[in-house]
Amino acid sequence: MPALYETIVDVGRQLVSRKAAEQGGILSGDNPASYNPSDPLRLWVIQLVLIVGMTQLLSIFFGRIRQPRVIAEVIGGILLGPTVMGRIPNFSKSIFPTESLPFLSLVSTIGLVLFLFLVGLELDVSVVKKNARASTIISAAGILLPFGVGAGIAVPIYNEFVDTENVTFGHFLLFVGVAISITAFPVLCRILTETRLLDTDVGVIVLSAGVGNDVVGWILLALTVALVNASSGLTALWVLLTCVGFILFLLYPVKWVYRALARYSGSLDRGEPTTMMMTVTLILVFASAFFTDIIGVHAIFGGFIAGLIIPKDGGYSIKIVEKLEDLVSICFLPLYFALSGLKTNLGLLDNGITWAYVIIICLIAFFGKFIGCAVSARFMGFNLRESGAIGALMSCKGLVELIVLNIGLQAGILDTRLFSIFVLHAIVLTFITTPLTLWIYPPHVRNRITGAVPHDSTSGTQPTLPYHPTVDGLKTRFTIVLHKMEHVPILMNLVQYLQPPIALTGSQSSDSTKKEKEAVSPVVTADGTPKVSIDALRLMELSQRTSDVMKNIGQDELAHRDTVLSVFRTFGSLNQIPVASALSVVTEDEYAGVVASRAQQFDSDLVIIPWSFGTTVHGDEKEGITATTVGPSSGFGHTLTHNPFEGLFGKSQAYDRAGAVSYSHFIRRVFAESPTDVGLFIDSGLSSFEGAGIYGQHVFLPFFGGPDDRLALEYVVQMCMHPSVSATIIRITKTEVVPVVTNDTVDEAKAEAAVAANLTVLSATGFPDTVYPRESSQTHAQSEMADNIAWTKYTSASPDTPRSAALRSALGRVQFSSIESDKPLKSILDRTSEEGKKVKDEYTKKSLLVVCGRGRRLAGESHASELRDILASHGGTGAEVRKTLGDVACALVVSNVKAGLLVVQAAPKSTTEA
Repeated sequence: MPALYETIVDVGRQLVSRKAAEQGGILSGDNPASYNPSDPLRLWVIQLVLIVGMTQLLSIFFGRIRQPRVIAEVIGGILLGPTVMGRIPNFSKSIFPTESLPFLSLVSTIGLVLFLFLVGLELDVSVVKKNARASTIISAAGILLPFGVGAGIAVPIYNEFVDTENVTFGHFLLFVGVAISITAFPVLCRILTETRLLDTDVGVIVLSAGVGNDVVGWILLALTVALVNASSGLTALWVLLTCVGFILFLLYPVKWVYRALARYSGSLDRGEPTTMMMTVTLILVFASAFFTDIIGVHAIFGGFIAGLIIPKDGGYSIKIVEKLEDLVSICFLPLYFALSGLKTNLGLLDNGITWAYVIIICLIAFFGKFIGCAVSARFMGFNLRESGAIGALMSCKGLVELIVLNIGLQAGILDTRLFSIFVLHAIVLTFITTPLTLWIYPPHVRNRITGAVPHDSTSGTQPTLPYHPTVDGLKTRFTIVLHKMEHVPILMNLVQYLQPPIALTGSQSSDSTKKEKEAVSPVVTADGTPKVSIDALRLMELSQRTSDVMKNIGQDELAHRDTVLSVFRTFGSLNQIPVASALSVVTEDEYAGVVASRAQQFDSDLVIIPWSFGTTVHGDEKEGITATTVGPSSGFGHTLTHNPFEGLFGKSQAYDRAGAVSYSHFIRRVFAESPTDVGLFIDSGLSSFEGAGIYGQHVFLPFFGGPDDRLALEYVVQMCMHPSVSATIIRITKTEVVPVVTNDTVDEAKAEAAVAANLTVLSATGFPDTVYPRESSQTHAQSEMADNIAWTKYTSASPDTPRSAALRSALGRVQFSSIESDKPLKSILDRTSEEGKKVKDEYTKKSLLVVCGRGRRLAGESHASELRDILASHGGTGAEVRKTLGDVACALVVSNVKAGLLVVQAAPKSTTEA
């Protein structure tokens, strides 16, 4: 009986010990931060949020001083490690307990494999082929000299810091040589992109040499790892031979099979992988990583080699990167750097000898790279500044250096102190790369590669850009800015009327007559009809994403297959308008500068920027019919659902205020910086109903005077050279003279300083603004005289006035009149409404477009007082709207005028004409 009793008691105890765990979580008093081996997710999420949050905060700061993101990631890891936050009692024990690190290590290694796969995708070996000789010499010099000096410094470091009994000197020497000589290609690409060097000779050569340096560096690192992991020299030889065989296997048969599958699935034709191809790709990456890991080489080499075999045709590789990059860069990589930071303890650098070696390693690593690459670049014919920039850029370390150091720590070649020394040296060299490059090679001395006046849609060749003299004020070269797909139909509706039909009779079509006509002028025909050409500039935002960097590197190919540019080129071809196209991938702050420089390069007469506000729903409630249309205005029978500037007025909750403010910022910068005439075309979200048969345009121009209004007058008359365009032009004189009152928030002292310094300042909201001096009596008289000359030029009925046949035909479709009013803005609004009714009643096949001058410079009249009343009646302040568009356009916009609106500003040189 006692035995049976004891048995029953033991079974009862076992049943009690196997009772189900509490499932209430924190409601049952469970600590979510405690490490649980059976459920490590809780602590892992806490670690992830802390690491990612730290990285994002630091990247905001370092991004403002133009440092690559890797600096924030490395320093964030160090701050979370024993150097800083690890000194807080129980911080490391609670948040990063030793038992939880294997899970972090697993996830970070997966992320590292995927990142190296993306690095392989980013490498384009064809870049090296284009500059084979120069890139090979610079790359070789950038490896051999640093490797040699690295091997030299390895001797005293080995004797001072390394446990000579456990680490072989040969392995250590090889590792230090690799660590000193390697260049961080991913970080280098981002620095080249952010400093806008990719379109320079320096950028191309550095990119080519960086590819070669990166590939050789990884090969040397693989050799080092194989030698360290092998038990004997023969084993190391077998590891290397197996690795070489596997690489060849991937680069040839596997690559062929992969390409065949991609072509069979249609992925290459579409430029985007299917679900099946993404599955195949991920299996390939991890299978390759698995194989290189089991043969004694690190798993990251497998991911890197897998990236090299992915086809780059038609943007296929970019689409793969887009599917993976955010998860890798936001989540996985910061975990890897956090682990590196947990292994880094700068507190161990606690004596003068250690810091002396830190300084020596930094100097040797930098000057070894700098001298080797700069001297070889000088030998290849680059000047001193270009050679210095090449040397500075090639000394960049960054992420690849951290990977090398972690492998060395894992292999036992480095201890924690030596690891911390090399980490600090990598941070210093990466940190100084951007400022040193900008100091040595500033923008004004750069030799840009201008092989590109881009593709001509009508001939299929690169269009030539001969000097084009301005004939009778006609504008023949237009730069069209395209930012979104929605801008294409908007600009098509405007651009189609820029080129009047050019009649070719039998006699005119002969070659001799054609040459004779062109001898008269390359920009107009014999009858005065302008021959228009378009430069379509596509803007794409550059971010820290790898895919954006790849787009920037391959801008020419991307411009050729970009949907927006392709559609616009086709439109130009159908309308017999030569369209040159260009694509620029830059940060949003650089948009205005790119537009200004492109307009100057293309020698444009007018830059046209679109601004659309999405769709507008309108319909007939009685009949239950609703239509949604997008595009320029078509009349006054529809209802505007929102004010385009509601984001500035603060009325709409659904409106994209951030986008409106950002785009307005861009527009004002273009107005302030452009050396050419600028036109802003505002799409009110209204267009004609489909099938209404509307074709043509009726233009209304209120003319007050000043350089902007004179530009608007010339442009409207030129538009009327198209037989489907008519216009009403009214010269308005203000009967009551009101003292000039400004709503600008800039004080007088700031305004005077702005006048002396290019007239450009920042307003209180951060927008660029232009403050102009008040007109003197002399300036006003000159401007008024110029206005009278311009007005008489088109309204004079004298037969002695020289006019071409095209101009006479255009003036036949223009109605001129003059009025006087003490409230000119109200008169404009009323007259615009009348013109809208005329369009509806008389010109049933035409839409209405209002053209006006921006009037921020030497305006003929001041409308500040009347505009304040109009703004008050619509419940808004409108100060920023006025600064963006000017008085007249501001009144039209806030009054919900249902018409397309083109606001023009004359180039700064036009002020001298007044």
